[in-house]
Amino acid sequence: MKSIANAHQLSLTIDRLCFELLEKHGRFEQSALVGLQPRGIRLSDRLYQRLLYFQPELDLRYGKLDITFYRDDFKQRSSALIPSTTNMPFSVEALRVILIDDVLYTGRTIRAALDALLDFGRPAAVELLVLIDRKFSRQLPIQADYVGKRIDAIVSQKVRVYWEEIHGRDEVALLDEEEN
Repeated sequence: MKSIANAHQLSLTIDRLCFELLEKHGRFEQSALVGLQPRGIRLSDRLYQRLLYFQPELDLRYGKLDITFYRDDFKQRSSALIPSTTNMPFSVEALRVILIDDVLYTGRTIRAALDALLDFGRPAAVELLVLIDRKFSRQLPIQADYVGKRIDAIVSQKVRVYWEEIHGRDEVALLDEEEN
């Protein structure tokens, strides 16, 4: 296991991403954050909390989107996918939506998220924020607008994001095939 970011580095990265969002979206009057279930939620929760910490007066729309049944590999899995809960208490109609996920790899998760998002209206624009962009092995022409860190990883390696709330520590690690 190779550590890519420790707790302090992860915290700084999340703060930087918040400042990038504030710079581009201002008071978020026409914008919304949407975390992707299941792994993007921890990051989106942190971003939401930090944005409100930096600017408590923000009227920030925040939703959580489950893409389980929109995945193109849904019926190809040997074990059943268990859906999470979608919580989208607003229409995305004419909003600038920021999709949030932990790791961008092949692009298939984001493609599914775009399909699922359209069930909640037609956004004015969709942006993508990811903590880690793997850069290689993209299968679809998808790229992130906001990136915490770009890394080079071979196909046999896995990027794992550990969160204090679940794993007892904040860290991003690169695992070799035998550690997966």
